Amino acid sequence: MTIQTSKLSDPAVRAFVTAVNAHDREGFLSILAPGATMADDGTDRDLADWIDREIFSSHGHMEVDKESNHGRDLLASYSNDAWGEMRTRWHFEVEDDGRISRFETGQA
Repeated sequence: MTIQTSKLSDPAVRAFVTAVNAHDREGFLSILAPGATMADDGTDRDLADWIDREIFSSHGHMEVDKESNHGRDLLASYSNDAWGEMRTRWHFEVEDDGRISRFETGQA
C-alpha cells in the first residue's frame, strides 16, 4: 500500500516527491540547497544531468511504499520512460532551512 504524497512526514521530502510527480523542474530546484549533491547506486552523479535524464526528460514518477528516519528515508516504486518501474530506496539530508542538501537513491 502506497503512502499518499501529502501524508509524507518530512516537508522537504514531501515537496521533492510532489515536484517529481508533477514534473515541476522549477519547484524541484527550489527545494534544493545551493550546492546540493546526489548519488545513484552509491556513485556521486552530476545533479543537473541526472535530474534531467532520470526525472524530467523521462517522466519520472514515485510511489512511496514506506518511510523511516522521520520521513527522510523512503522505499518507493520509481518509474520513468527510460528504465520502466523499479523498487528504489531514497535517503535525504535536509538543512536547517528546510532545503535538501543531498539525496541518495538506488535500487532496493
